[in-house]
Order: sequence, then C-alpha cells, then structure tokens
Amino acid sequence: MLIALQGAVSQGVLWGIMVLGVFITFRLLDIPDMTCDGSFALGGCVCAVLIVNNNVDPLLAVLAGMCAGAIAGAVTGILTTVFEIPAILAGILTQISLWSINLRIMGSKANVAINPDNYTLLVSLRNVKKIIPQNPILVVAVFTVVVIALLYWFFGTELGSSIRATGANPNMSRAQGINVDFNKVLGLMISNGLVALASALYCQYQGFADVNAGRGAIVIGLAAVIIGEVVFSRIFRNFALKLLSVALGAVIYYIVIQFVLTAGLNTNDLKLITALVVAIFLAIPYWKGKYFHATVKTKKEGR
Repeated sequence: MLIALQGAVSQGVLWGIMVLGVFITFRLLDIPDMTCDGSFALGGCVCAVLIVNNNVDPLLAVLAGMCAGAIAGAVTGILTTVFEIPAILAGILTQISLWSINLRIMGSKANVAINPDNYTLLVSLRNVKKIIPQNPILVVAVFTVVVIALLYWFFGTELGSSIRATGANPNMSRAQGINVDFNKVLGLMISNGLVALASALYCQYQGFADVNAGRGAIVIGLAAVIIGEVVFSRIFRNFALKLLSVALGAVIYYIVIQFVLTAGLNTNDLKLITALVVAIFLAIPYWKGKYFHATVKTKKEGR
C-alpha cells in the first residue's frame, strides 16, 4: 500500500503542473479550454522524439515540448479572438487537429519508448522507491515550486494583472484600454505551455510518449482544481497559495483514486470512478453552503 501511495503521489505531483495550466484558463481567464487534451499529448510526443531520434538533452526536450504546447494555445487563442469562434469549439478544433499532428511528429507511431538506461532523464518511475535526489517526487516538486513562483511574479506585473482583469470583466478591461484579445491569446499560450511541460516530464517518468496520453486530461485538471479549492479555500487565500492548493488537489485526486482501486474495484471502471469523484467534490461546495446557510438561519430564528 505504501509503494502504491508513492506512485500515486508522484503522479499527482506531475499532474499538478498541468493543473496549474488548467487553473489559468478555468479560473483566471474564465475560458472553457478543451485544447489541453491535445497539448498534453503534444508535449510528450515532442519531448520523446527529440530525445530518442535526435539525442537532444532531456531538459531542452522538455522546454521544446513546453514551447510546442504554447503554440497550440496560440492557435486556439487566434481562432477565438481573430475568427470569433466560441472558445470551447476553438479548443475542440485544435484538440482534434493535434491528434494528426502528434502522429506526424512520432512518424505515424502510436507511441515512442524511451529507455531510461540510454538517457539521463530528469524523472524516472524506477526512482520512485529510492530516497535519492533523483526521486521524481522531489524533482517535480522543485519544478512545481519554480513554476508557482514564476506565475506569482508574472501575475503580479502590469501585464499579468491585465490578464486577470480580462478574465474578471472583459468589457470593463476593454474600456480601460486593455488589449483583451492579446491577453486571451497570451493566457492560453501560458496555460497550454504548462500542460505540455507536465506532459514532457510525464513521458520521461513513464518511459514513453503516447498519442492517447491526453485523453481525459481536462477532466482530471478540473477535478484537481475543484478539490484544491474545496479542501484549502479557507486556509490558502494568498494567490501563490491558491496556485499551490490546486497543485495539491492533483495529489489528493490520485491518492483518492489509488485508495478506490486498492479497495478491489475493477480498473475498467476507472472513468466511472473518476466521474463520481469529480461529481462529489463539485457537490461539496453547494451542500456546504446550503448546510451553513441553514445553520445560520436556525440560530438567528432561535434568538
């Protein structure tokens, strides 16, 4: 059980970076972005091909994968702002097109294997049980802290604040002279860049890139955001801590899934279990608010 939990935590930390990207579009920009299912696979495909076929340094391959994800986000942003296609539809169009693009990147292969014996990878599944600096939990935790620090700094700048204002009230932002369309494109680029960054690290962690890797990524991302907000909303109020809370939400999500699977449920029901976990955490704020309101009302009437 302890070994299984180590694996769940390592996956949760890896997906935590992806969740930060989802948080930017879902909460800051208020855009339902479906691109991440495609950009998650894209980052891993680019990273794996560069390492295996071109012998590129794993760190540079990760950065290249992140840039590829940012480009995918820019495409969705342009479809939304220039061609005025609804954001959710623009994301779906980009996601669908990325399927073919990912196959072309991998040479029409469904997956590309990375042998950890041949490369000095940043993270590897074989190091999960070892108490060493190369343990993926420690390595990705460092990546996550650095990403949160950079996001906290950036969204505190004038440009970052204008992106947050765009998501909060685009009409008022436009009236204040803010370039709303540019901010949407930039926000989508940052979001999908982070999604692809997580994917590039994840493909090194598991030892292969798969064209289907991003399927259902948006569901996991939204689930982790909701879980993080529900669990830590009363504790973490600072913006940096809110970013940390959604990253921790991914860890909690994978621990919950691991406990459910350990209980002996069929792995074929994983998607159903995921949907139930998301539904439960989505319902918690409603029931908590309803119960709290009813309790306060009862106390007032008692007076």
